[in-house]
Amino acid sequence: MRSISTNIFRSYFQNSNISSSPLHNLLQFRSIAKVRLKWVKNRSLDHIIDSQTDIKAACLIKDAIARSSTAFLTSKSLLDSQKLLGLTVPTLRFVRRYPTLFEEYPHPKYPSLPCFKLTQLGQRLHDWEIKVFNESENDIVERLCRLLMMTRNKMLPLQAIHPLKWDFGLPDDFDRNLVRKFPDHFRVVKGTNGLNSLKLVHWPEEYSVSMLQKMNEKGIGGSIDDAPSDAVSSYGNYKRGKAALEFSMSFPRGYGGQKKVKAWMDEFQKLPYISPYEDSRAIDPNSELMEKRVVGVLHEFLSLTLYKKTKRNYLRSLREELNLPHKFTRIFTRYPGIFYLSLKCKTTTVVLREGYRRGRLVDQHPLARFRDKLQYVMRTGLIFRNKAADILTSLDRSFDNVDSYTREEEIEEEDVEMTYECCDSEEEIGSEKDQ
Repeated sequence: MRSISTNIFRSYFQNSNISSSPLHNLLQFRSIAKVRLKWVKNRSLDHIIDSQTDIKAACLIKDAIARSSTAFLTSKSLLDSQKLLGLTVPTLRFVRRYPTLFEEYPHPKYPSLPCFKLTQLGQRLHDWEIKVFNESENDIVERLCRLLMMTRNKMLPLQAIHPLKWDFGLPDDFDRNLVRKFPDHFRVVKGTNGLNSLKLVHWPEEYSVSMLQKMNEKGIGGSIDDAPSDAVSSYGNYKRGKAALEFSMSFPRGYGGQKKVKAWMDEFQKLPYISPYEDSRAIDPNSELMEKRVVGVLHEFLSLTLYKKTKRNYLRSLREELNLPHKFTRIFTRYPGIFYLSLKCKTTTVVLREGYRRGRLVDQHPLARFRDKLQYVMRTGLIFRNKAADILTSLDRSFDNVDSYTREEEIEEEDVEMTYECCDSEEEIGSEKDQ
């Protein structure tokens, strides 16, 4: 295994007449040692993904009912929505499972056609969610700006952003209200492919510091071991932070070849960190420097999500805009100390490990706290089922005290070694399970 000495930083910052951009001055190395890795299952993270699937589906149905001109949805309109909602059960069965949120009644004109509307408590929840969105508006604008800042042309098709609404905490009508309220930040334009796209109007410099750099500034990030002072100074001239910012890593128990993996990761950590907000087109796409840049982009993207996770297919749809290599998803299995792949709910979900501690979200957003309350109402409806009509009044009266409810017993984080192995191959874990 080739070691990377402290002189690497001098090599990266050799003088060049190609461009004044610091990225053009980086001497790029070609390969990182390949280590055979095993996919390890994490029960606590899988449980979180499994439970949040129902919350997301309930929110999507709730929003669809709220924006309907009739304030209800027919059973016919819900029949083909199971895959879209990411459910493992038929949609009608799912809706009937939560009578505290959705009320079933016959169609006004066609009595044999079941319809579903929001209950009084469901409508109150919806109004509460809108209030949370309004109070978190500045945070929403920042997340959306950062997402656009990472793209090549500082714009994304609206059809690529809509699937990310849940993960990024965007309101249902973000493409209308945010553009109208923040014309200095966003504008809807026609993209080169003819699709309506959301474009960043100006570059907010205060948002150009990545989450990893912020962590490093607070003393949480990594450090440079015996790096030359001139190399550190050069790096500091073009970006805040230290030359070799280290990613937080949490290796699962039962990990094969632990010493070899850690040695490999030490080599990786010593590479200079390229901010996801820097222009990366000058970097050799086959170099290890680009590989660390890709890890940085994926780390930043997941850091911007409320639950520090998203579906792998959503990232694939943004590959070109984020300047990611064609087979970038192998990164998730090459760096299991940073990312975790879950195969729950018939799809593949990518999780940022540092976002969770002992099965709990470390930094909980106000919208995530609201969704916890929604989950409480859903669980109550699931328990009482047909008695929901009797308890609805008492639930509504005591709902302001929902914060005090006791959660399910915390599931201890447990990593169980699986037999599947990968070694930087084209085959990817769970590809056959993607929707």
